Amino acid sequence: MATFSLGKHPHVDLCDLLKLEGWVESGAMAKSLIAEGHVTVNGAVELRKRCKIVAGQVVEFDGNQVTVTA
Repeated sequence: MATFSLGKHPHVDLCDLLKLEGWVESGAMAKSLIAEGHVTVNGAVELRKRCKIVAGQVVEFDGNQVTVTA
């Protein structure tokens, strides 16, 4: 399973994570897909575009999965 490191940051916004992982081409596309219910966090559909993703959470989209680490 893929991991995403927060580095020195306490969290990453969900829409930014999708862009950083290369799953979407733009922030607008990420926000639209999140609003339409295509993204899950820890197995639950997440509709908040700027949801703060912290270490230990698992984000899934379109067959891709990433675990966020500190």
